[in-house]
Amino acid sequence: MIDAARRSRLVEVFRARYDAAPTHFFRSPGRVNLIGEHTDYNDGFVLPMAIERDVVCAARARNDRQVRLYSLTLEAEVSFSLDGLVAAAPGAWDNYPRGVARALQTAGVPVVGFEGVIHSDLPIGAGLASSAALEVACALAFLAFAHHHLGGRDLALLCQRAEHTFAGPQCGIMDQLIGVEAQAGAALFIDCRALTHRVVPLPESVAIVICDSGVRRDLATSAYNERRRECADVVRRLRATRLWLTSLRDVRRSDLVGTRHELPDALFRRARHVVSENARVVAAIDSLRAGRVGTFGQLLNESHASLRDDYAVSSAELDALVDAAQRAPGCLGARLTGAGFGGSTVNVVLADRVSDFTAAVRDGYRQTTGRETTVFATRPAAGASEIMGDHSGAPAAATETPTAVH
Repeated sequence: MIDAARRSRLVEVFRARYDAAPTHFFRSPGRVNLIGEHTDYNDGFVLPMAIERDVVCAARARNDRQVRLYSLTLEAEVSFSLDGLVAAAPGAWDNYPRGVARALQTAGVPVVGFEGVIHSDLPIGAGLASSAALEVACALAFLAFAHHHLGGRDLALLCQRAEHTFAGPQCGIMDQLIGVEAQAGAALFIDCRALTHRVVPLPESVAIVICDSGVRRDLATSAYNERRRECADVVRRLRATRLWLTSLRDVRRSDLVGTRHELPDALFRRARHVVSENARVVAAIDSLRAGRVGTFGQLLNESHASLRDDYAVSSAELDALVDAAQRAPGCLGARLTGAGFGGSTVNVVLADRVSDFTAAVRDGYRQTTGRETTVFATRPAAGASEIMGDHSGAPAAATETPTAVH
């Protein structure tokens, strides 16, 4: 759902810029990854959930090949032709819709131009998949106006290709897949090799709390792609004597001891994180299904230590946030979420202690770093959809239906 004030504002801005009302609304949620970090591009396991913050696009089809998009969040407009599509400048936000349009054309979808006003209440660069949410929302618009349908898995893969070719980060499939397939009230256990998923309900006794460090990072220019190369290097080296190995997913914990003399120390630690993190995801699902929320929280603590020490993607601010959280009342576990290098932490907190936890983390982070943190609790949200109902801006009731996701 879009609240009435947000819907009215989108319609107001759309009318002012395009002298008409939008005919469609599309939304795609951000995500927080509970556990399973830097495993998706290694064919591993992840446990993300969609959050109650999203990207919304109010849109109307055009009768030509032009796309015009205005970001209410950035107060910036872009336009481009669907003919001869090329990437914009590195880091430009319109590389995401450009990439989606190009990927759809390559897949044979007869895309047409449209006008859109986009609003996001996701903090950019906070590790909550704002770029994937933008990709999916724009993909839904292109598909709707082309009267074309894609299955959820195909849509996620298409948006991933768009990010690879136009935006730069060689991301895994997790962000796009959870954005499309998420279910309210549950996380999804995703097997990133098989591209299958299973619903994992979250108990009502705990809240998922996100703390934003306020430190931004650009994955396209960070060590993210370097970590991918390091993991590929591990696989290349180990395949010399293990021809069956195709990714770090195939390495077991018991295999690691025998590889230490074959790998430089940094590469061994990268592999140790991925292998142990896959095992933690499986253990986390078992603990949730058994109602052992304390064990689940401890696995998050172990995940952060591994990301900090073995994968080297944490930062002083993220470590300070995690330390403050782990000392706060009601906290069962805390770790960085997303790629790292900045962004946010995810925290499992007893539902009746969220206020106490929030106050303690804000105070602890301020004392340690001199910085402020934005803290918010969220329940698992549903995946991307077209929002049906009154598009005039009137606060009429609306229903949501999946668009191009069957």
